Amino acid sequence: MKDFENLIFDMGNVLLRYEPETFIEREKIENPEDRELLLNNIFRSPNWIKLDSGEWDEEDLEVVALEKLPKHLHEVAKRLIHKWHDPILPMEGMYDLLKKCKNSGYKIYLLSNASRAQSKYWDRVPGNELFDGIVVSANLKLMKPDEKIFKYIINEYNLVPEKTLFIDDMQRNLDGAAKLGISTFLFNGNVEELEEYIFGGK
Repeated sequence: MKDFENLIFDMGNVLLRYEPETFIEREKIENPEDRELLLNNIFRSPNWIKLDSGEWDEEDLEVVALEKLPKHLHEVAKRLIHKWHDPILPMEGMYDLLKKCKNSGYKIYLLSNASRAQSKYWDRVPGNELFDGIVVSANLKLMKPDEKIFKYIINEYNLVPEKTLFIDDMQRNLDGAAKLGISTFLFNGNVEELEEYIFGGK
């Protein structure tokens, strides 16, 4: 194993798959124009970021999105805003890796840009019970890659940056962590590659 004591995981596209197109497919929206309207006014909207920043809640986004959508999409839009995570789409193989890391003595933490609603579905994310600490952007009104959120998790859980690995699917977030001396790993969906990085050679 590498000389880490702590592993910090992102959530979307690391622990679980965040795929807006898949969420819309589940709603059986086949009209391409309707699909684009939903994507552009919900998941691709700059207002979606306001959920992660803690500026808005889902109810605020719903009001604005429905104003821009035709009535026949209103009920679908509500479900997408409030229930995109039902059912959860786990990242295949990640639960087993989390268990291996925990059994090997690592402390495991979550650092996610997510809305306050994260607490409503976190217990359905496989492996949630293995985490030693959770930091969600909306609760702090701080978002990755702001150095302040990395300083927060370090101070909150008394982590030594040089003994900590941060796993995220976005390079800009990794760059924010690296400024504080935290090691980083760019996750591309390949759990075996991440496992090899953590445990390789041992």
